[in-house]
Amino acid sequence: MRQSIFDMKFSRVYPLLVQKAERKGRTRQEVDEIISWLTGYQPEVWDPEATCRQFFEQAPAINPRAELITGTVCGVRVEEIEDPLLQKIRWLDKLVDELAKGRKMEKILR
Repeated sequence: MRQSIFDMKFSRVYPLLVQKAERKGRTRQEVDEIISWLTGYQPEVWDPEATCRQFFEQAPAINPRAELITGTVCGVRVEEIEDPLLQKIRWLDKLVDELAKGRKMEKILR
């Protein structure tokens, strides 16, 4: 049985995001900056046991500018995703994709 991304621990997803960035010469600190911008979390207060669902539901403050994130992740337009939780997860993935593609942080953090 395949585990839903909602029920995966964020501590399992986070290293994959960092690897995606580091493969293209970007840093963990930049990934952390993106996560903080999107969610309001500071890296030192993330609950390593939280599922992705809990991570986003308990986020201190989803950035209101996140709704400006557009584009595709895995062939799906992030602005068209109807499930709010899935959209937040895809927003994060899209921002890390932009980082890995060499986009400047000031452009990524809209």
